[in-house]
Order: sequence, then structure tokens, then C-alpha cells
Amino acid sequence: MDLIIVESPTKAKTIQKFLDKSYSLKSSYGHIRDLPKTTLGIDVENNFQPKYLIPAKSKKTIKELQAAAKKAKKIILATDEDREGEAIAWHLAQVLELEEQPYERIVFHEITPKAIKEALQKPRKIKIDLVNAQQARRVLDRIVGYKLSPFLWKKIIRGLSAGRVQSVAVRLIVDREKERERFIPEEYWNIIAFLTKQKSKKVFQAILIKKDGKLLDKLEIKTKEQSEKILGDLKKAEYKIKKIEKTEKKKNPLPPFTTSSLQQESWQKFKYPSKKTMFLAQGLYEKGFITYHRTDSLNLSEDSLFQAKEFIKSNFGENYWAGYFRKYKTKSRGAQEAHEAIRPTFTENTPEKMKTEIDKDQLKIYGLIWQRFVASQMKEAELNEVKAIIETRNYEFESKGQTIKFDGFLKIYPLKVKEEILPYLEENEILNLKKLENNQHFTKPPARYNEASLIKELEKFGIGRPSTYAPTMSAIQNRNYINKDKNRSFFPTELGIMVNEMLVKHFQEIVDVNFTAEMEKDLDDIAKGEKEWQKVIKEFYFPFSEKLEKKYETVEKQGIFNEQTGKKCPKCGSDLILRLGKFGRFYGCSKFPECKHTEPWENNK
Repeated sequence: MDLIIVESPTKAKTIQKFLDKSYSLKSSYGHIRDLPKTTLGIDVENNFQPKYLIPAKSKKTIKELQAAAKKAKKIILATDEDREGEAIAWHLAQVLELEEQPYERIVFHEITPKAIKEALQKPRKIKIDLVNAQQARRVLDRIVGYKLSPFLWKKIIRGLSAGRVQSVAVRLIVDREKERERFIPEEYWNIIAFLTKQKSKKVFQAILIKKDGKLLDKLEIKTKEQSEKILGDLKKAEYKIKKIEKTEKKKNPLPPFTTSSLQQESWQKFKYPSKKTMFLAQGLYEKGFITYHRTDSLNLSEDSLFQAKEFIKSNFGENYWAGYFRKYKTKSRGAQEAHEAIRPTFTENTPEKMKTEIDKDQLKIYGLIWQRFVASQMKEAELNEVKAIIETRNYEFESKGQTIKFDGFLKIYPLKVKEEILPYLEENEILNLKKLENNQHFTKPPARYNEASLIKELEKFGIGRPSTYAPTMSAIQNRNYINKDKNRSFFPTELGIMVNEMLVKHFQEIVDVNFTAEMEKDLDDIAKGEKEWQKVIKEFYFPFSEKLEKKYETVEKQGIFNEQTGKKCPKCGSDLILRLGKFGRFYGCSKFPECKHTEPWENNK
């Protein structure tokens, strides 16, 4: 009997359905080795050799796998096809001592009978370059976290942590908040005319765009007085259509999802945090309903394209299929093009059919993935647009209308396309003015980041990879560096600002967007076999370590308030002072550590 090892029991159960009794399926329950929790776990003097341990939770699993491996004729490692999955396979090979037994490594993008059988026919060895890229990321993150965190403990407060990607994410949020604080709103006004055709009651709107033949800037009308002067100029004026412009526009469908775009859309549509989205997607993947959910590629298999074509033609009609296979190229830096985009494994499994197979949260994510994939192969939407230029004295107004001529892909994947129908208008036609309005507005500061926009920003700079976005979003919130406002957008806490300022001032490279993006490129080069991982770590470690040593000597401890409050400790009668802790400000006894009494600070957010 051949033994196939995967990461999860759900995945094992799904694959077992496709194979006969000559195969036995076992799960490793994720990683079976890791760096120790209490020490650095990296031998700096021995070329940065990691000191891997088997965690207590994995020991029982290892025993079971070792017993199963001894009975097996052949061992097949079928972990995910990414750096993380390749590393898990390598750790399994090390722990199970597979060099002494025949073993194979297989990979697949989807858990379907066809994909599994094809993978079994095309085994390969473990790709050590991918393993090294994962090791390099783990070692690099451990060095930054393990070395910088104690520094923050000593210079601010205990219990703080720093991370290579998370610290950049916090910096982006802090910098955006500073932009908002510096922002000075500017007042501006617009003028709207409410018009009708002769002998018609249907009112349509037009906005003022020109004066004396010159286009008005958005901020041109700055005061109420200016706007009222224009209203005065237009009293009893005649409104005539100067020009009608009719255009046909085509709107193309969006590409299928990558990890990043799925997380963004899931947030926009359902307000699901990236962690929840990934959890739901993983369940769908392991049950065999979607392709691999950690990907930055937009590739689609030929088989999936044929499936989509047949589904569209038979369910919507020939005119709804694009007429050719739409293929997309990712703009993401360092995307692994050998992977596929996220799509349903079988197009005929519509969301309607899946209602009895999965729970309602999974159905929402599955529905998004299914609709986006099918829409990506549909014909573009066709829109009719009408623009009317209306003149009155030395002013011009503009009115726009839009109708959907052919819905195309919008039939299953609606976007923000509103039908705004203007009445039938002709050039030189005289219109009736119902009323004029002057409306006050103020410019708005840049919006705070939410999960979707922050992931988009990180991806734009090439920071992080599909597997890192969700853990990063969780980490910055769990460590109380970031909170959410009533709109679920991020703003930095007092602690987050303090930690960020410390890192920006003394460890600029750790929170520098370009430096972090360049490090991601180095990791990609390791994965391609173009760089040695120890060399990349060495180039970072020694300058960083030397700098850190100096900073311990030269950087003063941050003031943690210790403000007198006029309050007395109910336990010992000493003064209560205001302090800053991991979870914000609090009242603490001035006799600490002899007296450990604390009280919450009433103004904490």
C-alpha cells in the first residue's frame, strides 16, 4: 500500500474518495517542525543554521506517520504547491528519514479525481529552492522579531513586538493618520440646474462646468457669495441645448480572483476580515470545490476555459460568451505564474447547487469565486452614453445619461453601473428651468485604510505574499497597535504610534517600504535558485545586529507618562499615576511592584 501525506484531515478525506484501497491517506496537521519559542533558534556562527524542534502537539502525529511509513511500499508527499507546502514536505522527509525509503512529491492546483490522478503520474522530488525561500523568510522574520522585540520592551514597555511586514503595515496606517491630521478642508460650491423639456414634467439635472468659455475647476467657486452671484447672473436666463454627444462604451469583465483580490472583494461585499476569508476558502479548497486559494497568478487551465464556455453558451446563450478564451496577466510583483487563479473546480456547480453542500458563509465566498470566474469569460457589457451641453448666457452646464445596451458579464457579476436615463434631447432645443441650487461641499482627507485597501497597498509595493496578508492583518490588531473606527477602518493606537516612531527614527530600514519590497524580491530570487538564502540573511543580519547593539546604548527609554492624577490607591493609599501599557493608558499604583493595583483609564478608546 502507498502512503499519501497531506496537511489536513479534510484534504485527506476528500482525496481518499478518488482513490482505491491501494492508497492510504494521512494528515500531518500542518507544520511538524518549527523554531523554538523561547530562544532565537538560529546558529548565527554556523551559517545561520535553523535549530528545528518538534512541538509537543506534533509528537503524536509523527509517531503515527512513522508507523504508517514503515508499512508503506512507497510514500507520497502531497502538501500544497507553494513555498509553505514545499517546506512542510521537506520537514516530513527529514523527520521520517525518507532518504532511506522510496518517496515522491506530487502537486496539484485542485482536489479533483482528474488532478489527483494526473499528479500521481507526474511525481517529482522536493524543490529545495522553494524550501530555502520559506526558510529564509522564517529566519529573517525570527531575527527581526526576536532581536527587535526585547529592544522595544526595554525602551518602551514589556510585551511589545516588531515584525518585518507588520511594522511596515503599521507605518502605512500611522502615516495615513498623520496626513489626515495635517489636512485642511477647503470649501467649494457647485451649481445644479433642474430642467425639463417643453411640455414635459420629467426633471433632469445639469451641473455648471464653464464660465466665459473656461472650464471651472472643482474648487473654482470657493464661497457662498460667489455661488449666489452666479445664481443672480442666471435669473430669467434661457437654457438651450448647444450640443449632444452620443457614444457607445464597452466595459470588460474583471479577471478571476487571486488571494489578494478575493480578500479585498470579500471585505467590500461582506466585511469579512482576511483571516475569515482565508479560513472559508481553505475549507472550500480542501473539500474539492475550488482551486488552491493562496495564489497571485491569473492563469486559467484550458479545461476550465472550455467548461466556462459551454456553461455560458448553454445557460445564457451564444451571444454571452466572449467569443474567445479570455486570458489575464497579473501585475503583481513576483507572481508565481505556474499557479492558477482561484476558480470553481467544476463550473456546473453553481452557487444554487452548492446550497446543500456548504454552510452559508462558505456559500458567500464560493458564490463570489464562481461568479467572478464565469464573468471573466463572458462578453463585455455595452453602454450607451449621452452627454448634453446646455448654454445659458456666458455659462455652460453638462448633463450625462447612461443606459445598458447589452448587459454581458453584468448579468452575473453586477458592478456599479447605474442606468441614468435622460429624456430625448435635440440640439438647439429650449428647456424649462425648474430651479437652481447652490450646494456647499468641503474637500475630504485621504481615507483611512481598511483591510481591503491596506492589502491592496501592500500588494502594490510588493510587500508580503498571498500567505502573509491575513496573518499580518491579525497581528497588527492583536498587538493593539491598530484599532478600528465605526466604519471598520484602521487607525493607530497611542502604543502603535509610539512603537512606529521608535522604529522610524532608529531602524528606518525595517519600516521602509522599498527596503521591505526589495527583501521580498530577494526571497523570490532564492525561490528561483538565483540567490543563496544564507547570503541574503548574512547581508541583513550583521549590519542590523551591529546597529541594534549601538542603539541599546544611545536610545533613551520613552516616557511612560507616570503622571500624577490626584487619585489614591484603594489598597495601600499611595498615589495612583497614569501609565501606558500594552492595551493603552491605565491607572497604576506608584508603589509598583510592591503594590500591583491597577484601574482602567476612563478615556481609553
